[in-house]
Amino acid sequence: MSVCVIPARGGSKRIPGKNVALFHGRPMIGWPIAAARGSGLFERIVVSTDDDDIAEVARAEGAEVPFLRPADLSDDHTPTVPVIGHAVEALHLTGDTPVCCLYATAPFVKANDLAEGLALLVAGARHVMAVTRFEYPIERALRRAADGSVEMVQPHHMQTRSQDLEEAWHDAGQFYWARAATWAAGTPVFDPGARGVALPSWRVVDIDTPEDWTRAEALFPMIMACS
Repeated sequence: MSVCVIPARGGSKRIPGKNVALFHGRPMIGWPIAAARGSGLFERIVVSTDDDDIAEVARAEGAEVPFLRPADLSDDHTPTVPVIGHAVEALHLTGDTPVCCLYATAPFVKANDLAEGLALLVAGARHVMAVTRFEYPIERALRRAADGSVEMVQPHHMQTRSQDLEEAWHDAGQFYWARAATWAAGTPVFDPGARGVALPSWRVVDIDTPEDWTRAEALFPMIMACS
């Protein structure tokens, strides 16, 4: 069986307390914990946190918090990979154990997407991540100056038809899969061995700002109705 690790640091600046703030009547972290539990994929669902309040909420939602994350892995600049690597070592996982990093602010994650990711990992991928299409061609992006003036970042595509431009994708900010040994080695997620689980763009909100939170709250009833 596989293991789910949910990184949930305290001290969020842009959305204070976002990991445990109520989102449609439930602490935000409760939604991904519920999805992980409902998937039937995981032997253990572990929350990696430095915060006692987050730990208490996580346990109440059905996750384990067998350790508190050290301070040197809990600042604003700590990337995800070493946090999951620390959890792998703290849990004494064997190197071939499938480990899913599931974000605490992923209320729209679905069990079937997690299962698809695991299948890709078992089939030989080194990393698997949730991805979604950019809604507009990135070649036609604009640069906006302080005075409000705009110009194309790639002006040579001024006359290129949208349908002639390559489709572009981005990280959906929901989950990553890798073997325990890969996490422990610190291998970057965006490496040549990565595969993507395609998610529809309407089911993806990477919640980093108050504006993101508002958009996610507005989309939630529609997404639940379509589940």
